[in-house]
Amino acid sequence: MPHISVKCYPKNLTKEQLDAYVADIVRVTGDRLGTPADAISVSYAEIPAEDWKDKVYDPEIKPNLGRLAKKPGYEM
Repeated sequence: MPHISVKCYPKNLTKEQLDAYVADIVRVTGDRLGTPADAISVSYAEIPAEDWKDKVYDPEIKPNLGRLAKKPGYEM
């Protein structure tokens, strides 16, 4: 039962754009992991740029660099 957590700078997506994005994530995850869509959950949070370091990079990215499936191409 995968749970995907997406955090990004504000994108101001419409409901339709967000729904399509989430549907794409669910489809790819289901295809690659052989998981039915109803077993996949997705959270989506827009984090202002000025809060990124304190709310995302320092607590989630930096201490987990060795375990990230895809590392960022930046440092803070």
